Amino acid sequence: MSEEKRERKRTARERIRQQRQQDEDRARRRRTVAAVGVAVGVAGVIGAVGALVVNQGGGNTDSGGPVAVPKGAVGKHKTIIPVGSRDAKATISVFEDFRCPACGQFEKAFGKTIRNLTDDGKARAEYSIVSFIDSHVGGSGSKKAANAAACAQDAGAFEDYHRVLYANQPPETDDAFGNKAHLIDLADEVPKLKGDRGFRRCVDDDHFRKWVARVQKEFTKSSFTSTPTVLLNGKKIHPAGEELTPRRLEELVAKANDSSDAG
Repeated sequence: MSEEKRERKRTARERIRQQRQQDEDRARRRRTVAAVGVAVGVAGVIGAVGALVVNQGGGNTDSGGPVAVPKGAVGKHKTIIPVGSRDAKATISVFEDFRCPACGQFEKAFGKTIRNLTDDGKARAEYSIVSFIDSHVGGSGSKKAANAAACAQDAGAFEDYHRVLYANQPPETDDAFGNKAHLIDLADEVPKLKGDRGFRRCVDDDHFRKWVARVQKEFTKSSFTSTPTVLLNGKKIHPAGEELTPRRLEELVAKANDSSDAG
């Protein structure tokens, strides 16, 4: 065989070897890219699930250590602020968020009726102040307002401050309640709180922040998914199949009292 033919064969074998090497390199790169893509995809799913859990949980945590509780708070975990006589035969339970527009509408429509019922001894109101809206729209107004309301409870002015907060409720996406100075300024509309240094210090220090987190934690564990949720003697009456009106609420409370009397 001539030298020229042998050279052509060597050249052909070299081209084949080089082609195989290139094919193997391309295959290795494809495997690497695929592996990275799977890793990124898994990380993305984990991140999405994590965000979903945070949203459902309201973003609050009840970390270790003692939890300061407002005076008079009741319930298994002391997460409820009561208004009215403990001897009342009808109990209206309200789960609310101070940034919640529907809660503001409920207060506007039913606040006076509930106050009349509690003042007359016909019912006791029990408020659970949750704070999940911060996690959905950003800011800290739900938590800061809940803390301020707990501070007002400590000062014996929860009901009046509760009314003032709703009367000055900002739009849901406006985090005005996240401003502690604003919450303190609003307290000047409540005689018991005006100039109260203890209230101011309580708001400034976020004194009840762990309690606020605990209230949200208990709400997250419940079967309730929205605010306001309203119960009468443990039975949900809003939102429910029957439309609730102030007059209907009075009738239901009267019926609850009559049933108690009969028992």
